[in-house]
Amino acid sequence: MMASKFIVRQPIKSPENKIIGYEILYHGENQAFGNAANSATSEFAAADTIYNFLTQNSDKMLSDSLSFMTFTTTLLMKRTPQLFDKSELVIQIDDSVIIHPLAMHLVQQYSKEGYRIAVNQFQFAPRYLALMDSIDYIKMNLQTTNRITAHNIIELAHTMGKKCIAVEVDSEEAYRQAIELGVDALEGIYVAEKLAVKAHTSGYMQSNFFALMVAVTKDEPDVDEIEQIIARDATLTYGLLKLANSTYFAMRHRATNIHQAVMTLGLSQLKQWIYLLSASNAENKIDEGSEEFLKLSFMRGSFCRNLMDYAVNMPIAKSDAYLMGMFSTLNYLINAPMEEVLSAIPIADEVKDALLKHKGRCGLLYDLALSYERADWPSINELADQLGIPTNVLTSVYFNCVDDVYSVWKQLTTNMMT
Repeated sequence: MMASKFIVRQPIKSPENKIIGYEILYHGENQAFGNAANSATSEFAAADTIYNFLTQNSDKMLSDSLSFMTFTTTLLMKRTPQLFDKSELVIQIDDSVIIHPLAMHLVQQYSKEGYRIAVNQFQFAPRYLALMDSIDYIKMNLQTTNRITAHNIIELAHTMGKKCIAVEVDSEEAYRQAIELGVDALEGIYVAEKLAVKAHTSGYMQSNFFALMVAVTKDEPDVDEIEQIIARDATLTYGLLKLANSTYFAMRHRATNIHQAVMTLGLSQLKQWIYLLSASNAENKIDEGSEEFLKLSFMRGSFCRNLMDYAVNMPIAKSDAYLMGMFSTLNYLINAPMEEVLSAIPIADEVKDALLKHKGRCGLLYDLALSYERADWPSINELADQLGIPTNVLTSVYFNCVDDVYSVWKQLTTNMMT
């Protein structure tokens, strides 16, 4: 059977929790790219990564932030980085490149051409120090680097105007250690899921709310458009469901999705709700860190919904799967425990069990989405198999969802600036 191949973007964040870029992580031929012990296998994995990445709408993927991609000596010699826009690419190199006789010339040439360079697992060795003028980022695993050595590397980097990125930051302890050492950015499971501050209960994504205001004030409002706008924002969706199921709008059948909630309220009441939000939240727009979590919730909702096209024997509808992904970050966006948050809205019990206990087939689907985010390769294979999802569709589904999220946010940002 052909080995599974996955490509994932893992966020790289500043200590202030702002995203500065994404590392492109790859898994194929039974091993993770960048960790190959055999150089020939590493070359194949690298080339295969580039090829797969380019076939997954990389023009959009590389246009919202920096993308850190590891290149081998052969790919550098073949001028493969020129396939990408230099303003959006960081060329990562590791020791297999550094020890190559042509390394210094290659790296210096790309640096002169305007490409940014990052070095994985920097070492205090002449071959690394000789390249310092051409390096922009130094990446270190603080769990495998002596603390004194790490401190000295960071001091040297800052003296020379370089930025240091701590990688594999997978726990709060590792995060604290990296911050104490003064790194410029961090990457890892804990970093991807960390939110600096929690939003207020009524916070919302301002540009999306602006689009909603425009939509409801049209002479002939488009209900489908209104539903799509609300569906982008977990806090708006949550507030709408709570309102539609309040005593004031009590009905025999409770509203369990966005469409039902909009139909329950009607356009007149919906407008009043939106105007009320506009007035009451004038000084309470969602912060930048929380906005990133709204994007994450949108991404998870889209991913879970689209995976339903392949999962077998699922006890919920695609709309439920979407809400499961969307609401997975509500305990961060709303200052309350997840159990309390979910108790206020009528969503499927299977969804609640998935979000609270990771149980059932919905729990498997939710865990698959989380595992893919974390680049947890063994879990991805196991969970996909249990759900009956062909592993060869995961990367295309994932990238299509990321493209959708990026397109929506780009449009919203553009609308706010015009």
